[in-house]
Amino acid sequence: QLQLVESGGGLVQPGGSLRLSCVASEFNLDAYAIAWFRRAPGKERETIACNSEDDITTTYTNSLKGRFTITRDNAKNTVYLEIRDLELEDTGDYSCAANFKCMPGYFEYVFWGRGTPVTVSQ
Repeated sequence: QLQLVESGGGLVQPGGSLRLSCVASEFNLDAYAIAWFRRAPGKERETIACNSEDDITTTYTNSLKGRFTITRDNAKNTVYLEIRDLELEDTGDYSCAANFKCMPGYFEYVFWGRGTPVTVSQ
């Protein structure tokens, strides 16, 4: 069964940084587009960015550009999301998802991880 597992979340102070990981099992990530999403408490799921299946293009949500970066390590079958200058509003559950190409809506992604929580607090 195809699985994605996120890790790297935790408690961090404002201004800090995190690197979240999305590891695939039972399939090779280099054949898939990978997107990262987050859901803040009481809010709708929000798309952060999507990295294309050929790792050429990464599309970021305009309001989140600048502090988020997606990178791939195909040798480790892992996609990373780096978050810099964390803000209180970044608190939420972060998930990765895969599909054959980047899709406009989160509901169009086929494979999902269970998420990793990020809490930004003093």
